[in-house]
Amino acid sequence: MAPLDKLRALCLALPETTERLSHGEPTWFVRGRKTFVMFADRHHDDKVAFWCPAPPGVQEELVRTEPDRFFRPPYVGVHGWLGVRLDVDVDWTEVDQIVREAYRHVAPKKLAALL
Repeated sequence: MAPLDKLRALCLALPETTERLSHGEPTWFVRGRKTFVMFADRHHDDKVAFWCPAPPGVQEELVRTEPDRFFRPPYVGVHGWLGVRLDVDVDWTEVDQIVREAYRHVAPKKLAALL
């Protein structure tokens, strides 16, 4: 299965999630409004990745300890978003955890509690 298809399945499995293009890339929203994952197919560089919000300190820690897998994405990186590469050896269990944490970060409390 292609990385986009795997990522899509993880995102759409979450409550009240929708997908639509944003900035030319597949993007997933909670209740059609709040972005929690943006796919990036060489959007501003040569990486196939996704970008998502992360809890405070997580972006810095992962980028520092595993720079081959994680990065600070353009535009949203200054707001703590995390870039996760999908063109390297991917741990899909870890990606699922990152996607769920991004969802929890933006979802209303009642939806986040469903996870």
